[in-house]
Amino acid sequence: MAELAEEPATEAVARHTGRRAARTRRLSSLCQLVEPVEGAPLVVKESLGPDEHAAAAAALRWLSGSDFPPVPMVHGVDETWLVIDYVPPGAPSVAAAEEFGRSLSALHASGAPGFGAPPPGGPADAWIGRTRMRNETRADWPEFYASLRIEPYVRVAVDQGVLDDARARVFEQVCARLDTLAGPAEPPARLHGDLWNGNVHWAADGRAWLIDPAAHGGHRETDLAMLALFGCPQLERVLGAYQESAPLAAGWRQRVALHQLFPLLVHTVLFGGGYTQQAVSAAHTALRAG
Repeated sequence: MAELAEEPATEAVARHTGRRAARTRRLSSLCQLVEPVEGAPLVVKESLGPDEHAAAAAALRWLSGSDFPPVPMVHGVDETWLVIDYVPPGAPSVAAAEEFGRSLSALHASGAPGFGAPPPGGPADAWIGRTRMRNETRADWPEFYASLRIEPYVRVAVDQGVLDDARARVFEQVCARLDTLAGPAEPPARLHGDLWNGNVHWAADGRAWLIDPAAHGGHRETDLAMLALFGCPQLERVLGAYQESAPLAAGWRQRVALHQLFPLLVHTVLFGGGYTQQAVSAAHTALRAG
């Protein structure tokens, strides 16, 4: 974790927005809610490390669009602080889920310059959760997924001792067969990139907002597979509306485990434990499905 910032969050808000804080409340170890004397509340996030906020700000701007799921506006960014809108929480609903599915399909369809491409103006070395992530364009999705989303995290997991060489071989087999496991070729999609349930913010305005992106150009099935990984309220409603707007290629349900390998390997590197076996099991499932 980054060292505590020397500048208070209230001073960062004043510097970036010109607003004087009336009160603050801590939301997490790295986030504070700042209520200005005038204007709407803001969330102020402290950085984990180099380029985190530059990547997050570029991602939020790239994911912003009238037909896309809403995202918080960026009010200020520097190496230490990211200042964004506070979005009051609400509850999931059928209507919000269906609108989310439609707008997510529009986001994906808006495309990206290539597989692995970072958001415009964003750094190549970004973050997913509390670990680093490299965004660098590759020729096609299998090459990108193998070289930047599977192999680096397998190497780290082996070096950490949470994954042994014998169990690591299944990931080599997946990478060797990605051309056939990946299904029909698709153009690069504009991804949120870390779309687990915790980053779908069901808001008081009746919509599902996207927060904490790890955006890049990738395969749209990756976002959908991550939604399913830890459970998402109204998931079948989300998927149904998505399918009506932009039908997925045949066999997409059989490829869910393949697209879950990346977040499972990230969790393996960060937490070890049961995530290691879950990642290995998903790799075997992906091979059987292919």
